[in-house]
Amino acid sequence: MTSQTSSSASRLHSPTPADYAPFAHLTAPNVALYRQVMRAFLAAKERFAVHLRPEDVHAALDAGSRPADPEAVTQALDKLVEWGNLRADPDHARVTAVEDFYRRRFIYQLTRAGEAAEAALGTYDEVLGRRGELQAVALHDIVTQLRALLVIAAEEEPDPAKTYVALSVLTARFTNLADNARAFMGSLQRTIDLHDIEVEAFLAYKDRLIQYLERFIQDLITLGGRIALLIGELEEQGRVRPLLSLAAAREAADAAPEDAGRAQAVAYERWAARWSGLAEWFVSGEGRESQARLLRGRALGAIPQLLAVVRQLNERRAGRSDRSADFRTLARWFAQAPDDAARHRLWRVAFGLHSSRHLTVDADTLAERTASPEPASTPWSEARPLRISPQLRRTGSYERRGKPRKVADRGEAKRRLAELAARQTEETRRARDRLVTGGPVRLSRLGELDPLAFQLFLRLLGDALATWRPGTTTIAATSGDGSMEIRLTALDDGARAEVRTPEGVFSGPDHLIDIVDLTAGHGDRAAPAPVPIPAPREGTSPRLTEDR
Repeated sequence: MTSQTSSSASRLHSPTPADYAPFAHLTAPNVALYRQVMRAFLAAKERFAVHLRPEDVHAALDAGSRPADPEAVTQALDKLVEWGNLRADPDHARVTAVEDFYRRRFIYQLTRAGEAAEAALGTYDEVLGRRGELQAVALHDIVTQLRALLVIAAEEEPDPAKTYVALSVLTARFTNLADNARAFMGSLQRTIDLHDIEVEAFLAYKDRLIQYLERFIQDLITLGGRIALLIGELEEQGRVRPLLSLAAAREAADAAPEDAGRAQAVAYERWAARWSGLAEWFVSGEGRESQARLLRGRALGAIPQLLAVVRQLNERRAGRSDRSADFRTLARWFAQAPDDAARHRLWRVAFGLHSSRHLTVDADTLAERTASPEPASTPWSEARPLRISPQLRRTGSYERRGKPRKVADRGEAKRRLAELAARQTEETRRARDRLVTGGPVRLSRLGELDPLAFQLFLRLLGDALATWRPGTTTIAATSGDGSMEIRLTALDDGARAEVRTPEGVFSGPDHLIDIVDLTAGHGDRAAPAPVPIPAPREGTSPRLTEDR
């Protein structure tokens, strides 16, 4: 008895190939029928039907793929019993005579191993077919639940039930958002690579896909910053730990008395890990970017990649040649070549991979080899020697030296390059002078900008917004070359700013802006004192949009 128990325990802890026998029907010749039979048992289980007879299984199969002979279903059932997916029990319910008792009749039901195998296959099919989605609605739900937690935490005695429900909904929506975002970005990369997708279908829906990405990016920028602010407010006031303790205590309330303490500790660790994952997903840390920021960057980078794929496909459809088309054409030429000699000539012409050409032979040797060719199978020791030019042996080079090439006069090209550099330097200087504000001014008073000044302004604004963190009102940043400095201060009066350019209008929330040219002697001036401005309202972020 003891040996049997120990052997059973060892089988549980160290799986053997026999433990996976319920998956054997996936590689059997009649796999389609086996899968239909197992799906029939799963459907019957949902109707609380435990046992099925062969005729019941035969009737449950699809009419288009159902075997004409019911005996084929019986044989499939017996094989599934052999693999451990089903269990067969004698069917005594319809015995009316002694002959019926001795006749082979069975009823079948799912085993635990068969049910587990079907559950695994269902998960596999679901994950394989999932395309994922970018759930902007989930972002709204996360904001709602975080606000609810702030309200609950403000109470003198928070309600454990409300706390548990709010945290459960919050983690469920966050987990769904993260999983679907990963699945969507994976499917998006396969779309960009044109894997498992029809070209015509891709061209038909690429505009909707780009609009979908842009809409989610906009929601992620606004709502992601709001979520980060709410998370920071909860953590700064030390309200998270009590809420997680309440949720853990409620989750462990039904545990056995002897396991109550341990169950609550395990539940608290689980809730703390969930909250940590949520915070790291939306809030950047020192030396670490948040997953929301990485997702936003990946989605932004996917838009030009999609446009590049569209451009490449349009070039192919317009008849322009590319490398893949060249190789396909070359493959057809090889297939149509009359003999191997023609294929070898085509190879040498196409790829230029010849034999060693660093040794040069004279005309007499070439004529002799043409008249009496040497087979390729001849060993080197038995082959006739090559006659090498004495000049090559003496000098190491066969080239006949002649007059050196004349030195080209590049004075005119250098002059044109100098003029171009001077003109670009002057244009850049005028653009820098145009952007210098001479002190804090409203962004709405910046006026109209020419294209060069507007590009320089966008680079400065991008450098400033890259350092923006939740809770800050004033930021300062220096351009990448260290020549200009920008100070940006958020306002809470709801005003809008418009910067007009020849290509359109750049609009967004109004800010105080101070741009200094550090190369013009302004770098030594004292930084102006921050203007006392109230903190921005909840949800305010320095996001600007371009209206064209």
